[in-house]
Formats: sequence, structure tokens, C-alpha cells
Amino acid sequence: MTTTSDILAYIPSPPQGVWTIGPLPLRAYALFIILGIVVAAVWGDRRWVARGGEKGTVLDVAIWAVPFGLIGGRLYHVATDWSTYFGEGGDPADALKIWQGGLGIWGAVLFGGIGAWIGCRQRGVPLPALGDAIAPGILLAQAIGRIGNYFNQELYGRETTVPWGLEIYERVNADGRLDQLAGTSTGVVEKVVHPTFLYELVWNLLIVVLLVWVDRRYQIGHGRLFALYVAGYCMGRLFVELLRDDYATHIAGVRINVFTSIIVFIGAVIYFLAAKKGREAPEELQPKHPREPVAAGIAATGSSATVDSAPEPDAGAADSGGADAKKTDS
Repeated sequence: MTTTSDILAYIPSPPQGVWTIGPLPLRAYALFIILGIVVAAVWGDRRWVARGGEKGTVLDVAIWAVPFGLIGGRLYHVATDWSTYFGEGGDPADALKIWQGGLGIWGAVLFGGIGAWIGCRQRGVPLPALGDAIAPGILLAQAIGRIGNYFNQELYGRETTVPWGLEIYERVNADGRLDQLAGTSTGVVEKVVHPTFLYELVWNLLIVVLLVWVDRRYQIGHGRLFALYVAGYCMGRLFVELLRDDYATHIAGVRINVFTSIIVFIGAVIYFLAAKKGREAPEELQPKHPREPVAAGIAATGSSATVDSAPEPDAGAADSGGADAKKTDS
């Protein structure tokens, strides 16, 4: 007799998450994180230009935001999973091994925001407006990053018998020792669990579509779209956290990320309601501190002989050219 479980097979996990090419380990988790960052930066820059900003601004800010975000994400993960690294049997050196997984989105957004603030100050552009431009791209990057969790066999939920349950395989390394991160599957299924990484991925994609629609329909700005992204993400993350039963720090018997989701959600909603309505005018997005032209950089490093031999313009020519040069820079 054919049963439902014979027809609807469980979702298999990848046999491994790391491939070695010579001495170089190729980690799926790292590759998807990098891909997400690239997608967010490129799409964010296109959205910034469409709103009236200068091309390349988002990439300039990303130089600050991305490193800060990675550091913040790791710090949050380690801080909320302290005993794994500094408790009994833990190895503090593992706290630095970001390539093994473990980035807390809350810390990544907070520290990434600090980095973005520095970048925006340097270019002289409003941070809230830039946040609105990059919000859908950031959430899309988070969805892409969840595929890395799939390869790492992490961020899954409680054991289940639902047809879309995820099979978690036993993995061993070349020495035959258990190694879920860098090992290869033995084909033995340890358990079948809720694929919460997939739930979050799908939720993120739905919120990305919602953000794009709201932005086009209502033309919101002043950081309100970014606040909507944060609130939307928190709703989905709260659901995911309630399904998980892997090790995590608890407060009063509740996972710490549940509290974080609720607090950040409330803060995002308050900002969305209190922030200025409407959208910034395109001229408000123009950088107050434009990039130095390439030619100026070359001239600055040129030989003194070349500089000395250049003819000195008269005052009238300098005055009339100054306005043109200023126009070009902007």
C-alpha cells in the first residue's frame, strides 16, 4: 500500500558545504554571502540613481558598510552564543572563524548602519534616503545568504514529519570524524527538521516584492522604506525563531532573538510612523563632497617639472572655468 510519505519525499540536504581545490577550501556559505553583497550593492546603486542620486555612491558607502556589517554580525553571534566559544569545552579562537558560519543579522544591520553613516558623511548624502534605496537589495542579499545556511546544515527548526521536512545528514571529514561544517555526507539521516532557513528565504522574497511595490505606489522616503524592511523582516524572523530548537541563549526560557525581533519591530514601526512623509527631492541626494576627478589625482602625483611648466591662467579665465568645473563635479 502506498502512503503519503512514499509519494512526498523529504528535502535532502547537500552532501557537503566545502570543496577543496588544491590548498584552497571553497565554502558555499562564503560564496553566497559574497553574492548577496554584490547583488545588494549593484541593485542599490541602480535604485539610488533612479531616485536622482549620483551613480557609484552606494558602492562608495558599501566600502564602509560591508566590513562594519560583517564585524557587527559576528560580534552579535558570538555575544549571544558566548558559551560555545568561551564556555567549557569551547575554543575562543573559533570566534574569529567567520567562514564557518554565524552572522547575526541584528548586529550586521546595526554596525553596517554605522559604517554607512560614515560613508554618507564622507560623500555628503542623507543616510535615510540611501537606506530607502538599498533596503530591498539588503533583504534580497539576506535571502541569498540563507542558501549558504542550507549547505552548512544550519538554521533549521524542530524535528517534524511534514512532507517538506529537511533531512540532516551525518557528515564526516577525511579522518572519519564527525564534522557537520566541513565534512561529507555518509548518507545517514540524523533527523528530519523544519527547513526554517527556507521559510525565512521565502518570507524575505515576499517582503522584497512588497517593498518595491510600496516604494513605487506611495513614493515614500526619509528612511521609512528602510524601517518597513526592518519591521517586515522582524515579523518573519519571529516566526522562524519560534520553530527553532537548536542551542541558543535564553532569557526567562525564551530565545534571545525572540526578544530582539519584538524590540526591533516596535522601534521600526515607531520610526515609520514618526518620520517625515514624502520623498527627498533629487537635488537633496546630490553629494556635497564629490569625488575628486581622476585627472586631478594624476596631476597631483605628476612630476614637479610638468606642473611648473604648465601656463598659469589669468584671473578671468579661472573665474569663468570655476563654474563649469563645479558643474562637472556635481
